[in-house]
Amino acid sequence: MTEQRAEAAELTALRAALAAEHAAVYGYGVVGGRVHEDRRDEARTAYEAHRARRDELVRAVRDLGGEPEAAAPAYALPFPVADTAGAVRLAARLEDGLAGAYADLVRASGGARRRTAVDALREAAVRAARWRGGSVAFPGLAERAAAPGGASAASRAPR
Repeated sequence: MTEQRAEAAELTALRAALAAEHAAVYGYGVVGGRVHEDRRDEARTAYEAHRARRDELVRAVRDLGGEPEAAAPAYALPFPVADTAGAVRLAARLEDGLAGAYADLVRASGGARRRTAVDALREAAVRAARWRGGSVAFPGLAERAAAPGGASAASRAPR
């Protein structure tokens, strides 16, 4: 792969991770408003972590000469979130989607950016496991992860 094609692939993966972080920031606003009080700090911590990652990705896109896409004013939720159970499911699903986006960035990048993407993938997988109450075999790799009950991680990824 030529250097120019590698940079283009990395920029594409950065933009996808940024889009996932934008969606996560929005989604955690919903989670925080619906989750039971005993998990509200967990939601707030995740929200702040995703805002920080989002800001890092904006800088990274610019560093590669790209123009970062702004967040949408609103995002469609994958299902209604009317209570704590829905909020917990949404949080796990957001983290699964982020793990997938960061797995793609790991594949497309190298050096310090790859290490940062690995860290973000690990953090998303840990948060997803905490929200879900269990982990998947290959976080971020929907084609390899089988969820309890036979559903693949791809069926849980944010749309």
